[in-house]
Amino acid sequence: MGALWIEFKELIFALLLYIERYVGDWGLAIIALTVLVRLALMPLTVKQTKSMYELQRIQPKIKELQAKYADDKEKLQEETLKFYQANKVNPFGGCLPMLLQMPLLFALYQVLGGTAKSPGMMMEYLAEKGEVGRFFFLIPDIAKTPSMIFQSEGLAPAIPYLLLVALFGLSVWLPQALMPGERQQKMIGAYMGVMMLFFGWSAPAGVLLYWDVSSLWGIAQQQIMMASLKRGHDESSEHGSAEEAVAVKKTSKARPRSAKNKKR
Repeated sequence: MGALWIEFKELIFALLLYIERYVGDWGLAIIALTVLVRLALMPLTVKQTKSMYELQRIQPKIKELQAKYADDKEKLQEETLKFYQANKVNPFGGCLPMLLQMPLLFALYQVLGGTAKSPGMMMEYLAEKGEVGRFFFLIPDIAKTPSMIFQSEGLAPAIPYLLLVALFGLSVWLPQALMPGERQQKMIGAYMGVMMLFFGWSAPAGVLLYWDVSSLWGIAQQQIMMASLKRGHDESSEHGSAEEAVAVKKTSKARPRSAKNKKR
């Protein structure tokens, strides 16, 4: 397993190196890698968003079940599962794209990170060439963490790194905030966002850049798809209502005349 993990990290670094040779910037290489990963995950994220929309749509029915079986947790679990199956909804369908990105995130953390005593692959490579992994003029060194820059150079040079940290926390909280749901669920999202600030403080800037770009992509895609699904559902409901009204009208016209009218 350890050898497989090392090979995976080497593959990620080789891909980054290949992209960097074409774009001429390490930050752009990470953004390009992010786009490639997001495109590869597109079928899963589309399915994830549909699952989230369906969960949102059936939420009132779930609350009815919770109220009906409030005193019988086992029955509630059974009926909720039946309801999900009847409506073909997977409540855990939204987790897979994020889980698939975790190995890449950890690999990037180790490839880009490191210390002077234990440098990562990128630090060793750049040290041999006498170069620094820049992201234009915005991030002087994507292998360094916000805490490193703040402690060694002070607040002003650390501002771009701190912005990446802020976006990191925001990217975890915002998807929860944008989704309709209970206050408790939104509070959990807020707590997770704060926790990510602490993680981002000691994460290489390149890892933060990857996650921020990936999250912004995901949020934009989620909002566009949710709006499209809602519009499609509304149009389908309106079409169904119109057909039902026409059917009622035809039925009323087709009613037989009364016996009194027949005698006439």
